[in-house]
Order: sequence, then C-alpha cells, then structure tokens
Amino acid sequence: MNWLQTSTQFFRSTGMLGVLVACALALAAPVHADEPYPSRPIKLVIPFAPGGSNDTVGRALAEALGKKLGQSVVVDNRGGGGSTLGTDLVAKAAPDGYTLLFVSSSFTTNAAIKKSLPYDPLKDLLPVALVGASPLAVVVGNKFPPKTMVELLAYAKAHPGAINYGSAGVGGVNQLGTEMIASAAKVQFTHVPYKGMGPALTDMMGGQIQMALPGLPPVVQLIKAGQLRGLAVTSEKRSPLAPDIPTLAESGLPGFSLEIWWGVFAPANLPKPILAKLNESINEVITSPAMKDVFAREGVEARPGTPEAFATYVKAEIARWREVIKDANIPME
Repeated sequence: MNWLQTSTQFFRSTGMLGVLVACALALAAPVHADEPYPSRPIKLVIPFAPGGSNDTVGRALAEALGKKLGQSVVVDNRGGGGSTLGTDLVAKAAPDGYTLLFVSSSFTTNAAIKKSLPYDPLKDLLPVALVGASPLAVVVGNKFPPKTMVELLAYAKAHPGAINYGSAGVGGVNQLGTEMIASAAKVQFTHVPYKGMGPALTDMMGGQIQMALPGLPPVVQLIKAGQLRGLAVTSEKRSPLAPDIPTLAESGLPGFSLEIWWGVFAPANLPKPILAKLNESINEVITSPAMKDVFAREGVEARPGTPEAFATYVKAEIARWREVIKDANIPME
C-alpha cells in the first residue's frame, strides 16, 4: 500500500476526508463571491458610434450612475449592425451586473424586422430599467405646399404615393413610424431610405423629398431657423423643446402616440438583488437634478419604473412593430 492509499484510508477512518474536501472547495471558490455589488467598475455598452442622442444620454447616465453606485461606469461604444453587434456582446456576457447595455427603440424594431438575430431579445437579455423617451417630429421641406399636418394628410389623400419621405434605413423607427402614421390616416407615402437621417434632411431641404420623421431634438434648431417646417410631434403631449408644434393627436389623428425610448438591459439570469439595486439606482439617477438638465437639452422625459413594467413595454413594442410591418407589407431583413 503506497503513501496516498494509506493517507486516504486514515482520513476516511477518522471522518476527516469530508472536512478536507470541504476546505479545498472553499479555497477554490472565487474570492469575490461574497463581495458587495458593485465592487469593481461596470461596463455600459452603447451599441452606437459616439455622437448623437444615444451617446449623449448614455454617457450622462453612466457618469451619474457611477457616482450613485460608488464605482466607475465605463462607456464602451460598439456600433454596427444597427445596434445588434453591441447588443449581442452583452447578451453573451456573464450575468454578474458588470456588463450592461444602454439601447434605444432599435432594440424592438430590430426584433420585429429581422428574420434572425444572433441573440433572442426576449430570452437572452433582461430589462433593467426604462430610462426616458422623446418624440419624433413630422417635418417637411419649405418647398412643399402643406403648412400644417391636416393639410399634409389632405394632400396625401388627394395624391396617393406622391409624398416621398426619407428615413435612416429600412426597418428603422423613422420608416416604421411614418408607416404607422400612414396607416392611422389611411394614406400612402413612398419610402426613400438613406444611410442616416442627415442625408435625408439635406435632400428634403433641397426639395428632392418632401417629408421625414426624425427625432425632435436633432431638428429643433433647423425648425427654429426656418430651414424646414415642423408640422407635428408624435408624443401624447407637446414637447417643451418646441411647444408651438402640435401633436398628431391634435392634428387629425386622435389617440396617436409614438416615442423613441432608451433603456438599460443586462444579460439574462442576473441575480435578483443586483437587478433590484440597479433598477432602484437608475430610477433615482434619472430623476435627479443633474439628469433633468441633460434630459431637458435632449428633449427626453424621464420614465422611472419597475423591471417588470419595462419588460411588458418591450414586448408590446415588438408586437406593435410587427403589426406595422405586416400591414405595410415591409419585407423582413
């Protein structure tokens, strides 16, 4: 009998083998298992390139949330694939609360328009908190005759398909939102996709297209400068950024409401205590004076709430976009 066999027999006979195994397992356990959350920096993935409202709001949230949690929240811009690349990165990350996703309405439009995604939007990602929402704006070029939304819809009914509208690409909120308006008003517009809203707005101001549905904040100054005409906003109530522009509900489409939104997600299976802490912290941050100033500049309204309410909202948005796609006969990508 060799030394190892003799030792094992001794420990078994004395009942100490189980104790030694337990000690070994304890020593092998991660040293951070009992550390309070968060005990190290958090990465906030923004699946868009730097610049624009997505980046501005996301970075402001990261800074304020870091101060609230007592740990740095480091922004990681991962643009590409219409936000799917960065989203997939978070979907495949460890569910430990140290990798989070800050994403916009594109999360739901992608889920509705794309035949396949590298992640399951409802199973692989967990809604943590809805951050805020902002309206889109119906804008037209100065060369286009209609001066109000009522006049635009009347023109559309008299000239089916004659109004060309620009968007940032097929399947985005600019296109799907415009098709929602067309469906509600029972009119027909013609879609002209661009690689971004910038080129679309340039062509509209030049008279090549007649209409667009961008987010309100990026075009407020163009409206105020008289370079294009704002006919309506898509939110339930008028925006403080442009209080003179009526809502679509005031302009012949009662009950119409559409907003772009931003929210935070985490990988699925995030422990409930971490989920609760993140949700509570984000709700406090987005209603703080510092974030109110940022939101006011970006035309964003804070939307504090529970993870469960956000999850319900996301599912409803995906279902709504799928209905729009079906009704407008938009081919899936």
